[in-house]
Amino acid sequence: MTNETLTATTTTTGQQQYFITGDGVRIAYRIDGQEDKPVLVLSNSIATSYHMWDIQIDAFTPHFRILRFDTRGNGSSSAPDGDYSINRMALDVIELLDHLGLDRVHFMGLSLGGYIAQYLAIHAPERIDRLILAHTAPYLGPQDGFNNNIRSLREAPDMQAFARSFIHNWFPAALITAEDPRIQPFREMVLATSPVGLAGSFAAVRDGDLRNTISLIGRHTLIIGGKYDTVTLPEHSEQLAAAIKGSRLVMLPAVHLSNVELPEDFNRIVINFLQ
Repeated sequence: MTNETLTATTTTTGQQQYFITGDGVRIAYRIDGQEDKPVLVLSNSIATSYHMWDIQIDAFTPHFRILRFDTRGNGSSSAPDGDYSINRMALDVIELLDHLGLDRVHFMGLSLGGYIAQYLAIHAPERIDRLILAHTAPYLGPQDGFNNNIRSLREAPDMQAFARSFIHNWFPAALITAEDPRIQPFREMVLATSPVGLAGSFAAVRDGDLRNTISLIGRHTLIIGGKYDTVTLPEHSEQLAAAIKGSRLVMLPAVHLSNVELPEDFNRIVINFLQ
């Protein structure tokens, strides 16, 4: 079955819904767009909800049926105790696709979502049509930084401090200083994130090392990086492009969330690639 013939089994659109994974975690998701369009799944960054893609929806829905979800531990999804893994997060996606009767979809992941996207393309390539890896990496270190964050979240969480740190890493200083209205929703997303869920998500990134397997990705792949990204560096995007045969690399003059910082450029590049 090709992507062009796929539709979600539910006809409900534009509102939040839930399903329960095999290990009992409640995952929030939302579908936007017409049932006769190809399905594009959007996977979000750490410490955000699927609303991080809100600015894309009006541009994407004329072309695609959009499926967004909150990664376990983030947004309105459950935040179970313990360390999470990229493997389990990817399995959540497969179970969601099965729940909706979707065999094969386009998939775009940003940052943590990009880790999930890579894993799916490596281990479940039959579920992916075209692949977009935005502001992500096959591996991020050192582990000490993740361990320190996990420890503080589990002992004495200060979400205000994490919000300041994430905003500093996600957006250019000029936008932050100008108090650009695009920033406040992301600050609120971080503050609403469960400390337990954020700790578990940090563990998934800490332990995720796909450097030895990304060359197995055989999907038609677009890589979007940021020239000024200090989280997933330009070198990380270049590493992905070098390892994934036939992939296309686009570097935007942005920090970590080019979909918000440069939405018109980002949207145009994504739509052109998928069509």
